[in-house]
Amino acid sequence: MSGFNTHSGKIAVLNEDHVDTDRIIPARFLSKVEKSGYGELLFNDVRKDGFILDTPEAQGASILVVGTNFGCGSSREHAVWAIQQGGFACVISRKDANSPGYSDIFRGNAANCGLLLIELNDADHQVLAAYPTGTEATVDLPNQTVSIDGKTFHFDINEATKLALVEGLDLIGTTMRYADDISAYESKSTAFVPELTNA
Repeated sequence: MSGFNTHSGKIAVLNEDHVDTDRIIPARFLSKVEKSGYGELLFNDVRKDGFILDTPEAQGASILVVGTNFGCGSSREHAVWAIQQGGFACVISRKDANSPGYSDIFRGNAANCGLLLIELNDADHQVLAAYPTGTEATVDLPNQTVSIDGKTFHFDINEATKLALVEGLDLIGTTMRYADDISAYESKSTAFVPELTNA
């Protein structure tokens, strides 16, 4: 995966709460055996009647602004793939006292696939979401800020997730950062490990 440092792009505002994974990528498309081809299926069943991603202003948008509890529902990793393949580098949601910005499983899938999820407090999110789709914004992950029209909002992020995103590491890559330590431990381990033979 490529690392995430700063990203500037247009926002697409889908300021709706509790958007579930079946809306993001309908279940009937999950039988595909490959990991590609999901971008064109993003929000497939609602892309009509002026859906925001179909408007001229949203073309080329790479920052998706959503409501709270985004990605609830099933655990499908395909929802993250569809968002990424749809051209989005990050998603910005609203976090409030009654609801997280994202469901836990969606949050984990996004971190594992390299999709940056940002949560803003209610006041900052209201300001951001009031800007029209197509407005330019900048996300600075090292400094944990979102900037738009001269305004800057700060966000919190798990340090381990931040490091993995900045360095472009998936779970295997993160583990391999400790390869020397793992090898050193295993060389001293007295635990019985059966040997594999070529039968």
